[in-house]
Amino acid sequence: MKAAVIDKFGATPQYREFADPVPGDDEILVEVKAVVLENFERVVAGGEHYSSKQMYPGFPAIIGHRGIGMTPDGQLVSFGILQSPYGAFAEKVAVKNVIPIPDGISAAMAAAIPPSALTSFLPLKHSAEIREGETVLINGATGVSGKMAIQIAKLLGAGRVIGTGRNETSLKLLQSLGADAVIDLKQSDEELLAAFERDKGEAGYDIVIDFLWGHPAEVLLKSFVPKDMRMPTKRIRYIPIGAKAGAGAFITGEMLRTSGLVLSGLGKVTQEEIATGSNQVWKWIKEGKLHMDIENVRLFDIVKAWERNDLAGKRLVIIP
Repeated sequence: MKAAVIDKFGATPQYREFADPVPGDDEILVEVKAVVLENFERVVAGGEHYSSKQMYPGFPAIIGHRGIGMTPDGQLVSFGILQSPYGAFAEKVAVKNVIPIPDGISAAMAAAIPPSALTSFLPLKHSAEIREGETVLINGATGVSGKMAIQIAKLLGAGRVIGTGRNETSLKLLQSLGADAVIDLKQSDEELLAAFERDKGEAGYDIVIDFLWGHPAEVLLKSFVPKDMRMPTKRIRYIPIGAKAGAGAFITGEMLRTSGLVLSGLGKVTQEEIATGSNQVWKWIKEGKLHMDIENVRLFDIVKAWERNDLAGKRLVIIP
């Protein structure tokens, strides 16, 4: 079969022949239909992730950890947890567990939308416990997951959603996805601080979903400090999801003492909550309530796809 193969960490995957997987007694052979090319795949295959050596204990190896395929009986399914050297960027995979995809959803949509949707659904619904009418800020809203977070926040009942970003074209699109205001991060710190304070409104921010961290987070956190001496009147539930702007952010004591700020990770999310969230995402997709810019690329063009840096909020889906 054909597959996207690497011979070492940091190598660009090559489209070439690889031995067909042989299903074990508890496995089935699935024909791959769509795989998302996320930055996570680049980081892991580059040897830069803590799971890199676990996912690629030896070479040569096929890249990819999950995808969408079709079973021998014609059922579209999602699959994951592949045993190296086999991966998802191939024509076939042998897998133990599959999850059926609801009828009426294409392989590309099934591959691209749910992972990004759950990235914001789970922290908004279960970690922050969003309530009707609350104000949500999505820091880094112009990326794929950020755009999805704008939509998810509105669908979960947010009264006001603010999105930030640096890409001018993508910022202009956020309001069509449900954003009530947008903030350009390319401003000076003073201008950016004023924008954060202006757009939080009289009630202030209730929830922050942050895909950036780094310096933008430092300016945002500074905007939470009140201008007078008083006790916090509300909690600001702040959940860092990504770190595209830097791994660290300087936090002063006053940001915590006087603002009601509560910083947390995703926290404990049960398998039942994930399943319920997945079902809700499938429902929204079928109802046409979730939108994503998806571009299909054939597997034989994996080298060009791997080296692209012009995506700006678009998701690449690899089709074998």
